[in-house]
Amino acid sequence: MSPSPYVVRQDAVTPYSPLNHEATVNRRLVGRDNVGARQLEVVLGVVARGGGALKHSHPGIEQACYVLEGRARVEVGDDYVDEVGPGDTVFFPAGAPHVFTTISEAPVKVLVIYAPPYAETGAVRHATTHPAPARQAARGSNVTRRAR
Repeated sequence: MSPSPYVVRQDAVTPYSPLNHEATVNRRLVGRDNVGARQLEVVLGVVARGGGALKHSHPGIEQACYVLEGRARVEVGDDYVDEVGPGDTVFFPAGAPHVFTTISEAPVKVLVIYAPPYAETGAVRHATTHPAPARQAARGSNVTRRAR
């Protein structure tokens, strides 16, 4: 069966490791190259414990992350920290520095949407110290949570 411009089979998409990330494997499910999308991009990511996005931002690109499996710590800017799990959605405004780190034993599976498409260009990495996974787990007890 030939590739479809409407249906994308996850297993038919080539995995890649994104820039500014550790222990992360992504599959671009919807993008310019496979379905001709011009306004958004959809990526399925799998992030091992302690891995994730180093502090970076996407000038001019909004990002939403819908957590399917696992738990992660998110940081936005210099003062917002939270933990997210299955069913939670995280929004990173265009240009906002952010971090996403898996804190569960099991990997995080996350559906990521960029608008306009990111396509691995234009990220700005921010200088920061990125703690080792063991220290990240220890920091989890000091998480500032928003009221739910």
